Amino acid sequence: MLLIGLQACGKTTYYRGVLAATHVLVSKDAMPRSARGKEARLLRDLGAALEAGHDVCVDNTQPSAAERAGVIGAARVAGARVVGHWWRPDLPLSLERNARRAEPIPLVGLYAASARWEEPRLAEGFDDLVEHGS
Repeated sequence: MLLIGLQACGKTTYYRGVLAATHVLVSKDAMPRSARGKEARLLRDLGAALEAGHDVCVDNTQPSAAERAGVIGAARVAGARVVGHWWRPDLPLSLERNARRAEPIPLVGLYAASARWEEPRLAEGFDDLVEHGS
């Protein structure tokens, strides 16, 4: 399962409230900010969790089809069903929520993700897409 949306849109809250009991979390947020090779590490962690037979949730911004392609490809190689849960961008709301965080993310990250946003499509390799409200 992929959670897709701008930072502070509700992805992690959704994971914690709905999926934490049943899905292993794979996320770049769990890696140190200074870590190198985050995408490669994420794909290794995803592959290992799927190979071990776990249901997996990838919780990242993933605003463009190109950024989602690696995760979708790795899931397909493992024979996993690929479901995308996505939140339509609402930059003002994400900025407001980010400002209330104990550790806000740098604003440049929010603006950059917003500029790269592409609505997810089944043709990317998803089995299903579920849109959530903000």
